[in-house]
Amino acid sequence: MARSKSTDAPTPATKQGKGATAAKLGKDGKPKVGRLTKIKTTLRQVGQAYKLTYKNDPKLPWFMLIAFVVVAAVVELIAVLFDAPLLFIPIAVLMGALAALIVFSRRAQGSAYRQVEGQPGAAAWVLEGMRGDWRVSSGVAGTPQMDAVHRVLGRPGIILVAEGNPQRVRGLIAQEKRRIAKVVGDTPIYDITVGDDEGQVPLKKLSSHVMKLPRNLDGAEVNSLGKRMNALGGARMPIPGGPMPGGRQMTVSQRQMRRR
Repeated sequence: MARSKSTDAPTPATKQGKGATAAKLGKDGKPKVGRLTKIKTTLRQVGQAYKLTYKNDPKLPWFMLIAFVVVAAVVELIAVLFDAPLLFIPIAVLMGALAALIVFSRRAQGSAYRQVEGQPGAAAWVLEGMRGDWRVSSGVAGTPQMDAVHRVLGRPGIILVAEGNPQRVRGLIAQEKRRIAKVVGDTPIYDITVGDDEGQVPLKKLSSHVMKLPRNLDGAEVNSLGKRMNALGGARMPIPGGPMPGGRQMTVSQRQMRRR
């Protein structure tokens, strides 16, 4: 008796399922995020940053409005000189919106710095928010009084950033230099003390100060040095990862607005 053929659909559905799953993964192995989702996430983050900044800076909308009106008016004035006021309206609106966004970003950044200034871990928060390939090890040395030294590896070499009492952190920096000297060899070692006194770097200028240091290493040298630095370990004292008033951590949106 002949065996009947199965009428079930073939099983490429499993392969399709695998293919669909694979198609949704990026080169880094993480699921891809749609463009619309990215836009919604960005708008949500900007909204969160605006609300938080407005609480600490009630004049924010007025400054943004003034920037928008002034820039748009200047563009329209130029348009009148070229006898094309209607043609320049979209450009005026876009330039005005850009000016308002720049004002918002600057004031959001200033508000964030004012909130964290003077709190333990403020320097680490700034260092971790820097753009580029900066490998930050927070709290590699410290005291019970919450003085701390943070170690940064980047193209300039090794940067030791201290925050706290200048007298106490001076010894911490010297101790950390001796500890890493055996590992880094001839690699330049910079030390920075955060503060407002002479010879110190204010917190709001810390990021730009570090990023302006001379580039002494290339990418391969940074990677090689990073492997050797791993032998030293990371943090040896508890340092807040992102100090905020009331003990709250800084949100992703605030960090992103500060980087712009």
